[in-house]
Amino acid sequence: MRALSIEGAWVMEPRVFRDERGSFHEWFRAPELHEAAGYGLGLAQANCSVSARGTLRGVHFADVPPGQAKYVTCVRGAVLDVVVDLRTGSPTYRAWEAVPLDDRERRAVHLAEGLGHAFMALTDDATVVYLCSRGYAPAREHGVHPLDPDLAIGWPAGLTPVLSEKDAAAPTLAEAERTGLLPSFEACTRWYAELRDRAAVDGAGAPPRVPATRR
Repeated sequence: MRALSIEGAWVMEPRVFRDERGSFHEWFRAPELHEAAGYGLGLAQANCSVSARGTLRGVHFADVPPGQAKYVTCVRGAVLDVVVDLRTGSPTYRAWEAVPLDDRERRAVHLAEGLGHAFMALTDDATVVYLCSRGYAPAREHGVHPLDPDLAIGWPAGLTPVLSEKDAAAPTLAEAERTGLLPSFEACTRWYAELRDRAAVDGAGAPPRVPATRR
């Protein structure tokens, strides 16, 4: 796991074994995630999204607590995956970082509760799967407009963004901040500490490390 510039976000860069049969890689390893975050991913839901080229999804986030941590990869085609720091009071508030995810390098991105997530499909039938720490709860889930000039996310040139009606109607970052929609860095930090404490108390610490397996 390699830390990104935004606290609470990491990229997993697996070793991909290839031969004449195809390839094999481990796209999720609990010990590495626990070592990075200090607590594990309590899996509650797994989602699969298939998108046409140019589709832009996000920027999505959930109320903290409990928020919704995500572990994201692309199993077909390619996307530009983006993490946005929406936590007011954070040292990197308003910052974003992009990671290319595709079916060749097989990277994965983990983002902690309170961070915003978005991606743009670079190919047709781009298929993204992601593990979530909490299930879908419409009342707790929100969005910020992914084309907000104040965020100035560097989406790929030459692609016309295709947004859902909901994402197109999302507030700007300034509007979301003014109405108190955004999570605070203080609340998120307290929640991360509570999750670490829970992991230590109930024995949900890091699973034992095992060597990578070639199949």
